[in-house]
Amino acid sequence: MADATKYVPIGGANLSSDLKSLSAILKTRKTVAFAYAFVIAFVAFTVFLAFSPSPNASSPWFTNIFSSTSSPDGSYKPQIPSIFSLLFPNSSSPSNSSDPLLNNTNTSRSANINATSLSPHLNTTSQTQTLKATSFLNRTQSSAVSSQGPVPFPTANQTTNSHAPSLEVKSPPPLVAEETSGGGKNHTFNTPEAKAITTNQTTNATAPATPATPATNVSISFPFQKVPHQNSSSNSSVKADSVKGVASNGNYTASLARKRINGNNHTEGNDESMESLMKCDFFDGKWVKDDSYPLYKPDSCSLIDEQFNCIRNGRPDKEYQTYKWKPKGCSLPRLDAHRMLELLRGKRLVFVGDSLNRNMWESLICILKSAVKDKKKVYEANGRVHFRGEAFYSFIFKDYHFSVELFVSPFLVQEGEMTDKNGTKKETLRLDLVGQSSSQYKDADIIIFNTGHWWTHDKTSKGQDYYQEGNHVYSELNVLEAFRRALTTWSKWVDANINPSKTVVFFRGYSASHFSGGQWNSGGQCDSETDPIENEKYLTEYPDKMIVLEKVLKNMKTRVTYQNVTRMTDFRKDGHPSIYRKQNLTPEERKSPLRYQDCSHWCLPGVPDIWNEILYAELLMREYRNQHKQKRT
Repeated sequence: MADATKYVPIGGANLSSDLKSLSAILKTRKTVAFAYAFVIAFVAFTVFLAFSPSPNASSPWFTNIFSSTSSPDGSYKPQIPSIFSLLFPNSSSPSNSSDPLLNNTNTSRSANINATSLSPHLNTTSQTQTLKATSFLNRTQSSAVSSQGPVPFPTANQTTNSHAPSLEVKSPPPLVAEETSGGGKNHTFNTPEAKAITTNQTTNATAPATPATPATNVSISFPFQKVPHQNSSSNSSVKADSVKGVASNGNYTASLARKRINGNNHTEGNDESMESLMKCDFFDGKWVKDDSYPLYKPDSCSLIDEQFNCIRNGRPDKEYQTYKWKPKGCSLPRLDAHRMLELLRGKRLVFVGDSLNRNMWESLICILKSAVKDKKKVYEANGRVHFRGEAFYSFIFKDYHFSVELFVSPFLVQEGEMTDKNGTKKETLRLDLVGQSSSQYKDADIIIFNTGHWWTHDKTSKGQDYYQEGNHVYSELNVLEAFRRALTTWSKWVDANINPSKTVVFFRGYSASHFSGGQWNSGGQCDSETDPIENEKYLTEYPDKMIVLEKVLKNMKTRVTYQNVTRMTDFRKDGHPSIYRKQNLTPEERKSPLRYQDCSHWCLPGVPDIWNEILYAELLMREYRNQHKQKRT
């Protein structure tokens, strides 16, 4: 019994033991429960931060880890894939995309484009619109990227979210415009077609709006990429297939890309412009005011003869210098002196005719010389500084190895003399013999002929004992018939002596005079004229001599380019030297200065500059035809 009872528990001891045992159990469960609760709370808090971060988080660390992007509807979405890519580098994410544009995660902003210089239509304060467009662009880059949500494309001046990660875009090297042969310059003309091309060369491609905002078109700049085919309803203006791989910025455009792809020196626009010029009648048009003219500074060319230097001779008005000729069917390209120097490199350009051709010759020399760097390398071959009284002049452009020459031959046929029965010598005009200097210029590369004004003088117009053929002097011969015979002699000489594969032949028609109240030698005047004729009904009747000339030209074998300046010059009654033809008047001229006026020649700068601008257009067309002929062969 004693042994049995000593093992019976006493009441107080029993309660204490039970409480200790229960406390141990409770402590263990509480610890586990607390641990689970803490873990759950931490995970929940972490998930909360990850999926609902504040756009203005104050902690840079959290901002960098849980950075968010703007979705098209303006909400914020986390870039969790970036965290997973750090924890699990082998997992697929946008940064592992095969697209090289998205593969660079450098935070440098060096590739950002300045919106003020490239996209005047971009509103830099509205990042929402910009990102709407960029989300579309990113979806077109890769379907894998689209499935992960829009990746921010670098846009101009993104400053609203300074902590957002940015991409460095490595664009292809910029496109460099190829130089044309010869002048080393592109030659863009001031035509309506060329202007349209220039206008359409915007410095920004226009991206379409996202489907959520179909009415919004955001203009942004981006490198041209070949975009996969999208829904036909997308009105993207980026013709990426034709300009693949070409960088676009403020200086380079889609049209330049087309130029490079075409692989030639002429853009489509220039081809169209040249085709337009070749179909155009240059001489059917009107004079229009253009303050960018004249082509060279007035009184800057010391080579202008006193007879044509109206400004130096005291002419007060200068408006007559600021007109250009506008044909109805096209626009003449402005004469580019540098380009023309290259067109003439290594050639001989020869003027043959009267003092109106000297007018044009001096104009061209002044235009070309203004573009030469070293003016000392432009000089007259014989050192002459005055250009009246001699039968021949030649200006050398040494750096370009060409010459611009003048052969004085006012009738294009020989002037001579004959002794009559009484032993008296008489001046005659040999209608059957071309000018004596013809053998000196027949091998020139370009020849510009003219005649006309001397056929209005007393001897020629009366035609009495003046015209000669062989040994026969006509006692009287109609001036139009004499003019036809002289031109026929000239045309036969051209057909027999000019090699059309080497020499280009021009004939410039009759230049209108504007004597009022008399002729050049009988008190005709034009000093009060300061504006061109505007109404065509006041133009004079077309000269019969030009009708004769045109018939002769049609019967020639050699191709002759006819510069019919008669009508275009008839408008310009304001362009003559009039009383400003010389500085030092003779005693007789001082008595009645208004009686002695020049209303047939032209002030320089002035109307003859436009004749040379037409010549320039003709040479451009010839070069264009030759280039296309070479391509065909």
